[in-house]
Amino acid sequence: MTQPTGRAPRSDARENRARILTAARAVLAGDPAAPLQSVARAAGVGQGTLYRHFPGREALLVAVHEEEMNALTDTAVVLLARYEPLEALRLWFEHLTAYGRSGHGAAVAVEAAARAGGGQDPPPAVAALDLLLTAGKEARQVRPDAEAEDVLLLGTCLWRDEDGPARRERRLRLLTVIIDGLRAAPPTA
Repeated sequence: MTQPTGRAPRSDARENRARILTAARAVLAGDPAAPLQSVARAAGVGQGTLYRHFPGREALLVAVHEEEMNALTDTAVVLLARYEPLEALRLWFEHLTAYGRSGHGAAVAVEAAARAGGGQDPPPAVAALDLLLTAGKEARQVRPDAEAEDVLLLGTCLWRDEDGPARRERRLRLLTVIIDGLRAAPPTA
């Protein structure tokens, strides 16, 4: 939605946008191909309101992904405040895996972030992972050559598998292998 310069959106417009994003997450998680009319209905707004905020499906998906990725960045900060860096990294990957498996193109968004390199500002998932890796390196828990984009690309295996109890166990084993591979070598005497 475009606003005149210097004016913040009205409170009802901000509330409508928030309701649309919440509804989009729920509707698209259930059916990634759901029509935008279903999102508008679930948000309790008309289609015109939805299209004023999001001119098309892609704009809505980008907004949903941006919100989720920003939440992942916030999660990294919270986890680092509560846990040792390597454990925070493992827990963050669990959050990322849940997001990557959530449907509505989430896996594609994360994988695009992993391959985005070279830009001015790193995508939120890369920035969050870099924060976790840097803390781990400073604590000498993470190997010094670990790069966020590489580790994120490696982590994409965590949401590519089918669901089911055996597959969940496999994802946990894969996550253990990733974390163990990132572990810094013990200092030599």
